[in-house]
Amino acid sequence: QVQLVESGGGLVQAGGSLRLSCAASGRTFSSYGMGWFRQASGKEREFVSTISGSGGSTYYADSVKGRFTISRDNAKNTVSLQMNSLKADDTAVYYCAAARRWPGSSTVENNYDYWGQGTQVTVSS
Repeated sequence: QVQLVESGGGLVQAGGSLRLSCAASGRTFSSYGMGWFRQASGKEREFVSTISGSGGSTYYADSVKGRFTISRDNAKNTVSLQMNSLKADDTAVYYCAAARRWPGSSTVENNYDYWGQGTQVTVSS
């Protein structure tokens, strides 16, 4: 069982930056692929980014490529999402997720086994 707790959300102006963090419980964090998803009000949850257990491979949604960076610190059981050049369209609840078997570039959320409660990101234009 893995418990995930996100932090770092908030209100930021368009063009600004935020850094989200996700703290994971458990002693086998490095064996999990980790992902970030988001859900805007009235919309389906969508894939944002994912990182392999070692941190050596990452994938991004086209909408955030070049602006967001995912990283992980296996010694601290954390995964982060650095978000730069934020846009109003980035406004959403952001969720951290863990996959026992990393799905690589697949954006399907059913590949992820554990989810955090989410953190709100609001970008004002």
